[in-house]
Amino acid sequence: MTERKKILLSPPCVNHLEEQYVQNAIKSGWIAPQGPEVIKFENAIQHYLGEEVFPVAVNSGTAAIHLSLLALGAGKVDFVITQSFTFTASANPIQYVGATPIFIDSEDETWNMSPILLQKSIEDLQTQNKKPKAIIAVSLYGMPFSEEIKVIANQYNIPLIEDSAEALGSSFKNRKCGTFGDLAIFSFNGNKIITTSGGGAVICKTKEQADYIRFLANQAKDDAPFYQHSQLGFNYALSNISAAIGNAQITKLPEFVIRRKTIQQHYKDALAKYDFIKVHTEPTSDFSSNHWLTCILIDENEAGKTNTELKDYLASKGIESRFLWKPMHLQPLYAKAKFYGDGTSETLFSKGLCLPSGSGLTDEQLSYIIETIHEFFAA
Repeated sequence: MTERKKILLSPPCVNHLEEQYVQNAIKSGWIAPQGPEVIKFENAIQHYLGEEVFPVAVNSGTAAIHLSLLALGAGKVDFVITQSFTFTASANPIQYVGATPIFIDSEDETWNMSPILLQKSIEDLQTQNKKPKAIIAVSLYGMPFSEEIKVIANQYNIPLIEDSAEALGSSFKNRKCGTFGDLAIFSFNGNKIITTSGGGAVICKTKEQADYIRFLANQAKDDAPFYQHSQLGFNYALSNISAAIGNAQITKLPEFVIRRKTIQQHYKDALAKYDFIKVHTEPTSDFSSNHWLTCILIDENEAGKTNTELKDYLASKGIESRFLWKPMHLQPLYAKAKFYGDGTSETLFSKGLCLPSGSGLTDEQLSYIIETIHEFFAA
């Protein structure tokens, strides 16, 4: 009997098209960072977003957040607010610039930053005659954050960095994620909805801002006939080869979004029979998630089984799954950071699991995963 190939959580979905684009880039002689494929990729991102924005391609989503904070002038005396329930890359760049992070718990509806707790954190800072330098709001697992976050940022005149690392292809009220913030970022890591192998982008609202971020990302080289540097720069440029992969991938983005939505709907339909399982989904029709990863919550008290037990069972059957992000306020790195919470993200972490959701997941594989979940709860 042929051994079943392991089903991964969210592997890159590539074929001959990416190979063709990379070969063309190699033949052109542009191997190093910068080059025509990078420019083409930035233009393709702008075209997809459909608004007058100015993308800057860089080598990771983490670098994109770091550069965004630098563009806003964040430094050692500043406070930056972000949500606790996220990947560490949303928070670490705050420390890169020497600023102090403040973490906000999630709301039940979107799993993203709670507007109520965000408001409280800002009001508390005001009593100390302090104001956040920026808010980093995350659209987690592809789900857009609540519009109240933008309203609050505008109310207090605080720049909003939109962390859409996981949300390319998502939208709110038919407006695409990546266009709401004063700055926005995407990630094109290997597990994201499209990939450049490793990569990211900063989405700017002005050409001047984009030019400055591109300057910083390319070692801050002065306009001089020799290598001269008046500012601290960074080696954050995206390579032409990586951009070539991105140019192939972005042509497939609409079909990737459709596939991930279809996968989420299959899980939702198949697991509806279990009162103790909740599939993460849009709270209203205003939200349109790309469902980068389909996530579920298991009520241990009703199910009599835990997310850990399901994860282990799936692994025994060759199926990769993953716990939800461990909140930042529970991380040893941020144990002393200020946190505004009500227990929501801790509950999500204790109950949640991410299921395989790759765009290349076949119907047969999806059926096998669902059958395996049914077996687990029937045992």
